[in-house]
Amino acid sequence: MDWFVHAFDLAQQWLFETVVQPIAFMAGLGNFLEDAYDGTGWLLVGLIQLAVMVLLIAPLQRWRPVEPVKDRQAIRPDVIYTLIHRLGLFRLVLFFTLMPVLDDVIGWLRVHGMPTFHLDDLWPGVTDHAVVSFLLYLLVLDFFDYWLHRGQHHFEWWWRLHALHHSQRQMTVWSDNRNHLLDDLIRDVLLVTLAQIIGVAPGQFVAIVAITQLSESLHHANLRVWFGRWGERLWISPRFHRRHHSIGIGHEKQIKLDAATLSAAGPSQGAKAPSGGSEPRAAGSVGVPHLSAAGPSQGAKAPSGGSEPRAAGSVGVPHLSAAGPSQGAQAPSGGSEPRAAGSVGAELGGCNFGVLLPWWDMLFGTANFELRYDPTGIRDQVEQGRDYGRGFWAQQWLGLKRLAGKA
Repeated sequence: MDWFVHAFDLAQQWLFETVVQPIAFMAGLGNFLEDAYDGTGWLLVGLIQLAVMVLLIAPLQRWRPVEPVKDRQAIRPDVIYTLIHRLGLFRLVLFFTLMPVLDDVIGWLRVHGMPTFHLDDLWPGVTDHAVVSFLLYLLVLDFFDYWLHRGQHHFEWWWRLHALHHSQRQMTVWSDNRNHLLDDLIRDVLLVTLAQIIGVAPGQFVAIVAITQLSESLHHANLRVWFGRWGERLWISPRFHRRHHSIGIGHEKQIKLDAATLSAAGPSQGAKAPSGGSEPRAAGSVGVPHLSAAGPSQGAKAPSGGSEPRAAGSVGVPHLSAAGPSQGAQAPSGGSEPRAAGSVGAELGGCNFGVLLPWWDMLFGTANFELRYDPTGIRDQVEQGRDYGRGFWAQQWLGLKRLAGKA
């Protein structure tokens, strides 16, 4: 490990003196040289990540893809998002805008009595060892990230931004940073705040972010890989995370509709069903009431009275309702009628929210370990043709419109 740290320091010094420092002087930013040196570390980490993505993960995608890539143009915005984040451009904007404000706020809190706390001081002689403290901080930040991710799927306003991330129908190594910039801003500010409160050292924070981002690039890859029965429970695999992006199951949860819910969500909402018979949505639902999980929605035949899991490796989606006829909620041909109390609907939710470790999903009951590779996307995008944008600026603009309830 020491040789790697030494090599990284040498590379950072060379990159700073050769490229960054001259640019800083030319731009009249000589008074920011110390911060520029730290930024050079982020830039170097990003370049290493991009090299791993291009030289290692991308070839793995070609070797064992889940599905063929049919629309390469749809992936181009994801490459732009990745370059913005991995090369430090997004962090640079934060540095000149919100980070000084955040530092001032935390400094003010320190002056007014907020204690200086370092998590690695919990057990002197043990938690203050470099490797132990690093793993401890990684564990805490990943736990916090799990709950941030659940918040993105729980709060309607936040989901309207986060939905952009789930709208990619062709997941690849570039898909991780496909996010609305406001969504990224909220998440990064919260993570940085926590890191400062618990005393994560700058070098450790850079390493944790680098490991997290590179692992997430692998998770989003178009790669038919899982880590085995035990490995799946130790570290998140591409299969585990693809389940989180699966249409329906990744962003919905089943709910039973009682009479009060049905009366509130019925004709008064004016929900029309297409020919073929889907039914009115329940209040707070995110698509047609049926959930896509297994069975008819994904091409697998189910026995009478229920559905069964598809064979591993299937990806086709003839249609998307899996909780419909198999669960006894049947609509007449050509229209819909109010559902009976006790029938199944959907609301915001999902599964497999973990970022690095599946432990939190296992602990809080959101893990789904089915060995399957389903199509990705959002239900209303597939079933109703909702537009999430093709290009970078269109995606950002539509995200703001969704947030305002205008799209």
